[in-house]
Amino acid sequence: MTKPILTAEHVAKHYPLRGAGFSRRSGRVLAVADVSFDIAAGEVFGLVGESGCGKSTLGRVLLRLEELTAGRVRFSGEDIAAFDAPRLKRFRREAQIVYQDPYSSLNPRRKVGDLIAEPLDIHRVGTPAERRERVAWLLKVVGLLPEHGRRYPHEFSGGQRQRIVIARALALNPELLLADEPVSALDVSIQAQVVNLLKELQAQFNLTYIFISHDLSLVEYICDRVAVMYLGRLVELAPKQDLYGEPFHPYTQALLSAAPVPDPKARKNRILLAGDVPSPIHPPSGCSFHPRCRDRSGICAQQLPEFRRISRGRFIACHNR
Repeated sequence: MTKPILTAEHVAKHYPLRGAGFSRRSGRVLAVADVSFDIAAGEVFGLVGESGCGKSTLGRVLLRLEELTAGRVRFSGEDIAAFDAPRLKRFRREAQIVYQDPYSSLNPRRKVGDLIAEPLDIHRVGTPAERRERVAWLLKVVGLLPEHGRRYPHEFSGGQRQRIVIARALALNPELLLADEPVSALDVSIQAQVVNLLKELQAQFNLTYIFISHDLSLVEYICDRVAVMYLGRLVELAPKQDLYGEPFHPYTQALLSAAPVPDPKARKNRILLAGDVPSPIHPPSGCSFHPRCRDRSGICAQQLPEFRRISRGRFIACHNR
């Protein structure tokens, strides 16, 4: 593995809950708890899990769109929590995000060309004429026409709007791009186009991706390594060939067994999980997955499993593996 561009060290994010009083605290939501991993430069790092597991919150913490509660995030060896205002502004050029809903990401009152040029304006990159040239070039890069810059977001389809969001994210030549469910709001046929575009852009711009999704087939297609998250914690991390070929953690096995296959005649042994995802306000004792795990033993309810390395590039948090 090459030198990491981003390192998460025991990252945690908690949200306080308010009681009936004006400032009375009544608990906290454990959105992210003790997460550690490295991302190599040029890698596509996948983050998967059920809705509400904390993967989007983790993504925002990694880009310092939200302040972490504990732990440390390093970007190119620097602690992002220690960035002052000028360094943080420079970090905004180096790390960008593509959100799930392209329409809500774009100001409907502004033309597309102005929206793509906004990062260039904020960071004062080039002259006005050079910015216009770059906007026209970015539109062509993502498969649109330069004249589309004179239109408004509502005049485009969902797939075209996501291409516009991607063009804006690339405006400042970032090193790291966080794609948070970038295709889940799009039709299936359009999803394939956007994912293929992301793959092409990664090679063209030498980008590093954090790809957050619940679609396991897309993650397998685009990612190099995959981390599985459950109730704010990582339970398994491995190269995609290892994870999809032989999942070790019972939760990973259940996720992959639930993924649809294109052959209607193919049979899969689906693993049905008992119960619902526990509340992050009152997580279970010990392993947070043990109430739903078919392989649980006595220690699972008593002791939190360590997220440990079991082979080269492979990590797991399970007492029975």
